[in-house]
Amino acid sequence: MKIAILDDYQNVARDLAEWHRLPNGSALTVFERPIPAEEVAGTLAPYSVLVIMRERTPFPASLIDALPNLRLLVTTGGRNNAIDLEACKARGITVCGTGMVGTPAAELTWGLILALVKRIPQEERGLRAGRWQAGLTQGLAGKRLGLVGLGKLGTQVARVGQAFGMEVAAWSPNLTDERAAAAGVSRLDKRDLFATSDIVSVHLVLGERTRGVVGAEDIDAMKPSAFFVNTSRAGLVDGDALLAALHEHRIAGAGLDVFPVEPLPADSPWLEAPNTVLTPHLGYVTRENYDVFYRDALDDILAWHAGEPVRMLA
Repeated sequence: MKIAILDDYQNVARDLAEWHRLPNGSALTVFERPIPAEEVAGTLAPYSVLVIMRERTPFPASLIDALPNLRLLVTTGGRNNAIDLEACKARGITVCGTGMVGTPAAELTWGLILALVKRIPQEERGLRAGRWQAGLTQGLAGKRLGLVGLGKLGTQVARVGQAFGMEVAAWSPNLTDERAAAAGVSRLDKRDLFATSDIVSVHLVLGERTRGVVGAEDIDAMKPSAFFVNTSRAGLVDGDALLAALHEHRIAGAGLDVFPVEPLPADSPWLEAPNTVLTPHLGYVTRENYDVFYRDALDDILAWHAGEPVRMLA
């Protein structure tokens, strides 16, 4: 087998699984940097097995059809919206997933929230430049945390907000009063959530029904003192409206871990957006997650090679 691991940005994949267990004669190649879009098909054409990291490299039907030797596609995580599963089925390509640790994105959400309200980046830079206490920070107790989505991650974020003494409210397209009450959360309509929350944090899965679910009218409804946080997917939010609100100082700031184009280009307008804390899609990038990702990816390859594939997505 010719096997390639894609997008190993931290150069850790070789150390996080027992790749010596691969069948004799297997050849393993690791790509640390993104392959330019125009070179992906030619670069990957020789490989029969690909291990991809979440949604870093998309696999639409056009790319799948251009990979004549591909037989097994392993994606880290339990789903990957950047893979055309129907095209894989049509080609007879097996697609498998891996397990993952379910808490890192919720933890990062709170890292961004605290960085915003406590002005951690500004005060750290100011301290190094010789300034002492350059501005006032804010407290969380008694403030309203508004969650767009109350699934597993949203519920984890809610619990931490409650521990800080915050009032937590939520909205999602299918949220019921009963589910909200079970989490100790108030269910609001979307307009009220954006208009009354001091912090709005997004925790929905991106799909056709949720793309652009946070629109300009929602962002416009936010208080000038409110912060916006997104650790889910950029496609959930009207990015132009959010950029405008930041530049016009119509909201207090934003903490963002996800962007329309990743890695973020050097000329991205997000790099110039004021009052922001930006992180490079770190929500799932933890040692614990990567241990699971690459261990399970190796197991997927071995099981498929033995004729008994596991964790099949297609």
